[in-house]
Amino acid sequence: MTVRATPEPVVVDELITDTADRLFGELCTHEAVQAAEEAGGAPEIWEAFRETGFDLIAVPEEAGGSGGSLAEAIEVLRLVGYHSAPIPAAENGVLGGWLLAVAGLERPDGLVTVVPPRAAEGGWSGGGACSMEIASDGTTTLTGEAHRVPWARSAEVIVCVCECDGQTTVASVPAAECEIAHLPNMAGEPRDTVRFDGATGVAAPAPDGVDAGALAQRGALSRVALMAGAIEKMCQLTVSYTNERVQFGRPVARFQAVQQHLVWAAQDAALARMAAEIAAREATRGDAPFEIAAAKLIANQAAARATKACHQAHGAMGMTQEYPLHHFSRRLWSWRKEYGSDAHWTGVLGDMATGAGADGLYPLITSGTAALQ
Repeated sequence: MTVRATPEPVVVDELITDTADRLFGELCTHEAVQAAEEAGGAPEIWEAFRETGFDLIAVPEEAGGSGGSLAEAIEVLRLVGYHSAPIPAAENGVLGGWLLAVAGLERPDGLVTVVPPRAAEGGWSGGGACSMEIASDGTTTLTGEAHRVPWARSAEVIVCVCECDGQTTVASVPAAECEIAHLPNMAGEPRDTVRFDGATGVAAPAPDGVDAGALAQRGALSRVALMAGAIEKMCQLTVSYTNERVQFGRPVARFQAVQQHLVWAAQDAALARMAAEIAAREATRGDAPFEIAAAKLIANQAAARATKACHQAHGAMGMTQEYPLHHFSRRLWSWRKEYGSDAHWTGVLGDMATGAGADGLYPLITSGTAALQ
């Protein structure tokens, strides 16, 4: 009989959760989020966020980060989604800060963003095809074009993962070296086009296990966290509104048809949050391709169902600019296409299941990535 050791528990410091929730609650007002959409960002919210050190959680202190675990960084991202905070929290730390740290590249004082990897089958929005040449002094020259790069217009440095002479390489290029065309996503957040026409920067070989696939998984995990928070808040808004809105002498929340929408939304909020927490826990312990793939698929589908249910329950009110529901629903519809659509992650999970074989399917479902090792 094989006895497996119980893994160490992954604990998120409640002080981080409480502080981030309070910070966003004070700053991310309806007016502030609306203004950020018009301006393409919210520098005052971002600076307040940076002052706490939350932007670099999970980046090692020796690499200029705040330390802490990936699970803690994912919890902060959940609160970013919960408050619809218009800031590049995922790109600066969990993605860009991580890539610079593992490659041993210097981190700038300003914002870092990342070029999303491109799926060969078009499984998500964005990404780019870039070529790289590395000189003997370690400087690198990039050519090519990347689409839907988050917050590129505000970044000091743009990081990408490329293949160069058979070696996976992390490149860091000053944004000033690039031509950036401003484009928004559905929620008005920057998703810019970046042209690397001879842009020069620095590069370093990526360590084993860090490549476009690893970036795709970590990016997907970041979107799961953001979506889980947004679905939860959207559900709470809907419950409050339907209890306050009176029709035919009673709150609309008492009507059976409306109650059905509330139940569906609540189920999806709980499902998305649970998927995010499990994926974050396993990713903190090590590789978690199965958990992340499943979580992104769950979050994508939950976002579609919950958005429909919440807008149905709100009626026309949910479509107005003056009411905050659209801050969450429009972000959800943008995030669900980033770092993997339903079709992409369904295919990934299908490949894992068929690879495990008939005898390995049940252990894969019950044990996740551990069954593949």
